[in-house]
Amino acid sequence: MESRGRPNAFRRFQKFLVHKRFNMPTRSRRLHRTGGIGLLRAAVLGANDGILSTSSLVLGVAAAHGTHRSILVAGIAGLVSGGMSMAASEYVSVHSQADTEEAELALERTKLKQDNKGERQALTAIYVARGLEPLLATRVAQQLIAYDELGAYARDELGISEKFRARPIQASLAAACSFALGAMMPLLITAIAPQARLIPFVSVSSLAVLALMGGLAAHAGGAKVIMGAIRVTFWGGLAMAMTSGIGWLVGAVA
Repeated sequence: MESRGRPNAFRRFQKFLVHKRFNMPTRSRRLHRTGGIGLLRAAVLGANDGILSTSSLVLGVAAAHGTHRSILVAGIAGLVSGGMSMAASEYVSVHSQADTEEAELALERTKLKQDNKGERQALTAIYVARGLEPLLATRVAQQLIAYDELGAYARDELGISEKFRARPIQASLAAACSFALGAMMPLLITAIAPQARLIPFVSVSSLAVLALMGGLAAHAGGAKVIMGAIRVTFWGGLAMAMTSGIGWLVGAVA
């Protein structure tokens, strides 16, 4: 009885380990940050651009001794033009990527019709290069092809997956919205701050928000928070200082 009890206990322990092993992916999805890093980067980039470009524009006009109304109008114009520019450039860029992906998929369909055997061998060779034994690589290729032939080649040979396919409209809307949200902050400060203190109010608040966003983006990406905040603050401060200086020179000459 003892000799039977031990194997049973060992098998129960094995089942416990297997259960823990197959529960790992759910947990690891919370720890790995690369899945959404592209979306995070686009959102942070758009918001930072909105804050920085709008606040710099406001500071430049203010340094040139513009009226409170003209400063606010310039900021609103910067929000609209910057948001449209972000949307247009993102749409064109991502649409070009989508066109390239469609062309590659069309070419792959043609190659599968003309040389299906050669394409299977190429896919198998990819799995072998990644560390699988030739026999196992062949079986993996066969099963993946049977499940989704074009998807297997697109993902492993071309690097195209449905999850990360280029979506121009979504990308352009996200870029425009994130820019507009970022630009609203310096505009709000400009609207409520007295003109005599507008420059320090806009400068300090914009740099503070840029530092906060830089730190949050670094934390979400697993990088050092302080360094992320310092990088964004440094370049933001430099851009604002240069724009203010140019505005002051233009105002002095005028």
